[in-house]
Amino acid sequence: MKKQIIIALAFSISAFSFAQKKELKSAEKAIKSNNFAEAKTALSQAEALMSAMDEKTKAKYYYLNGQALYANGAGTLEDTDAALSSLEKVEGAYKPEIAALKSKMVNGLLKKANDAYGKQDYSTASKYFEKSYRLKKSDTLFLYYAAATSVNVKEYDRALALYEELKELGYTGIGTEYFATNKETGEEEILDKNTRDLYVKAKSHINPGKRKTESKKPEIVKNVALIYVSNGDNEKAIKAMKDARAESPDDVNLVLSEANVHYKMGNTEEFKTLLTKATEMDPENAELQYNLGVISSESDHPEEARAYYEKAIEIDPNYINAYINMSALVLGKEESIIKEMNSLGTSKADNKKYDELREKRQDLYKEAVPYLTKAIEIDSNNLSAAKTLMNIYSILGETDKYKSLKEKVDTLEGGN
Repeated sequence: MKKQIIIALAFSISAFSFAQKKELKSAEKAIKSNNFAEAKTALSQAEALMSAMDEKTKAKYYYLNGQALYANGAGTLEDTDAALSSLEKVEGAYKPEIAALKSKMVNGLLKKANDAYGKQDYSTASKYFEKSYRLKKSDTLFLYYAAATSVNVKEYDRALALYEELKELGYTGIGTEYFATNKETGEEEILDKNTRDLYVKAKSHINPGKRKTESKKPEIVKNVALIYVSNGDNEKAIKAMKDARAESPDDVNLVLSEANVHYKMGNTEEFKTLLTKATEMDPENAELQYNLGVISSESDHPEEARAYYEKAIEIDPNYINAYINMSALVLGKEESIIKEMNSLGTSKADNKKYDELREKRQDLYKEAVPYLTKAIEIDSNNLSAAKTLMNIYSILGETDKYKSLKEKVDTLEGGN
């Protein structure tokens, strides 16, 4: 009786073994034909016999399952995760095949990432870039791309986690960049080393060379700080900026970034101090002078503001915002004059004072005219400047100039 039972079990095990091999063979054949749905069906049937599989058969099952789930890149990110999970379970076999498959997966993920990026679908691109890194952790550049593209769509919490991971890894982004000049276009092209050498050998490119790329660490720390600001975590933001500036003390952009953080926090004095420092580092930057003018004006220091706007104009005679703000600065004095005019009575002395104030008011208008005229000269479609100047000409009684600008304003408003 015992012998019969043993024989029966032996037959049963053989039957299981035959079924396993049959299903795995069917899956393998389906995969080679790119029929991944059929492969998954066969593998599902084989999985039911998992308890009876030996280690070699299990290894084959997990390897084929990984291939079927990946489906030559046709699957979702979740399918890719499941495929990787299956491949991780393969023990003692298929190492070269798995390495080749993972390399193929990385290339497929990068293609999807780049395609999504080209369509400005940055959220999707970020996820594919991150998955590329998780699959090939030697390429930290993919993790950087994942973080940067998250920022583009304001997925700040995700970006922050990725940036912090980059910081922990000590990522700088400094690397070697290979280049050569295309003989046909005369333009320098960035290429990978093998492609560059191949093109140079084919004589389609000349002047090959290599150079170190700039560090991305300041950018990373800056973005981390700005994300902290966005999240309302200002103290961490300031610390991140100071860390970045300590690493790159000559980077004027980092000084400006920290200044902007303080501005968003309402720390106008610190903002002004940092802007002043930035102008010392970059004295020919018209925008810095203009921003100092803005903050001086907002802090009720009009003469200081005027000096900064004039400096901005001196550096860049076509800096339109400086002209517009100069006119606003001049016209800003009008309010106190009007207030005083309205407070006067009807006495002879009051009437005399009224006339003096009216003349003073007109002098302000005349002072503002050149700034607004220049602004319109720089940008003929500036409706705000045109309307302000039109109203000034109306008050000054310069009818012809008023009519000319009225036509312009009507045209501009009609086009909006």
